[in-house]
This record gives sequence, structure tokens and C-alpha cells, in this order.
Amino acid sequence: MPSKRKSAREKLLSKQEREIVDVPLEAVSKLGGATMLIARPLDIEDLVRTIPKGKLATTAAVRAKLASDFGAETTCPLTTGIFLRLVAEAAEEDRAAGKTKIAPYWRVIKNDGTLNDKFPGGEKAHAELLEAEGFKVESTGKRKPRVTDFEKKLLKW
Repeated sequence: MPSKRKSAREKLLSKQEREIVDVPLEAVSKLGGATMLIARPLDIEDLVRTIPKGKLATTAAVRAKLASDFGAETTCPLTTGIFLRLVAEAAEEDRAAGKTKIAPYWRVIKNDGTLNDKFPGGEKAHAELLEAEGFKVESTGKRKPRVTDFEKKLLKW
């Protein structure tokens, strides 16, 4: 009998330990520190839930805040991206189940203000969620959609 595929919420809740690892010397300058946090998906969801309406956070700010909160110099960019996508998928599952207090993942944008095409529904859905909260998203020519004046709306943790 084939096994049932786990939902994003089940994956988010799976038992995983947070850990801090030493960064190899040759990668310290690239990754931004000698100690790196491998956060849990729930760490990222908890942090995303603190982003208030009207504010935005970049992925770099999310990583910096997590590192600071857990005593590391940096946070793994790869796992942060994967877990942020998982948080978004779980939030949309929650929305589909009728929940109203979901993690506002759409308030996390890329470091240059562009939208995340890995979120559920891609850049189009990301733009719609941001615009529903009053953010202006511009897309001109071949450029990726970007939040206008996003720097003025960034959350200061």
C-alpha cells in the first residue's frame, strides 16, 4: 500500500532539532560568520508570524534575526529558503482549512525587494497578497516584480 504524502503542516511539525555548526574557514566570508544556525521550520514560522501588517522583511533580515536570537553569526541560506517555502505552503493549507490566523509569509521578500516565485501561486499570487495589504508592486519590462519603496517598509527587529 503506498504511503500517504505528508502535508506541509505535517512536515513543518516534524521533529527536528535546531543546531549551530562551525562554518569551514574557506566559507566564512561567503556565509557571513564562523558559526551557522540550522533553524527548525517552526523557528521560521514563529518569526514570520511576528511581521506586522504594513511591514516587510527580507530573507537576509530573517536569517540575521534568527542567528541573533539563537547565538550564531549567520543562518543557513539554503535551509532558510526551503523552510520559508514550507511555511508558505503550510499557511495556504491552513487557509484552505478555514483558519484565519495564518503565518503572513507574503511579507517576506527577497533582499532586492523582488517577489518569491517559490511561494504558492508564484510571483502573481505573492503580488496579489501584498497588494491586498496596500503594498505597491511594480513590474516593468523584463524585470521581476518588485515592491515599490520596500526599504521604507522594512521591519526593524
